[in-house]
Amino acid sequence: MNDNRILQQFTTVFSVFMVLFYLGVGSYLLFFADLNYINKALRVLMGSTFLFYGLYKAYAAYKKIVEVFFTDDDDKE
Repeated sequence: MNDNRILQQFTTVFSVFMVLFYLGVGSYLLFFADLNYINKALRVLMGSTFLFYGLYKAYAAYKKIVEVFFTDDDDKE
């Protein structure tokens, strides 16, 4: 296996954890946070931004997972 491919697999797995982080923070701010020191409009704005960015990164991570884990090196050329 190529060292570059191992690095790509590692960064792909890391991106999955970051997707979980973005979705978790976004859903926490939108649905579960009862923070009185942050304005509700700001919480909704930040939470929806995290949530939509997490969904975008989930799509990008899915495409990267298919590319890195389920294709051979010969298929890319």
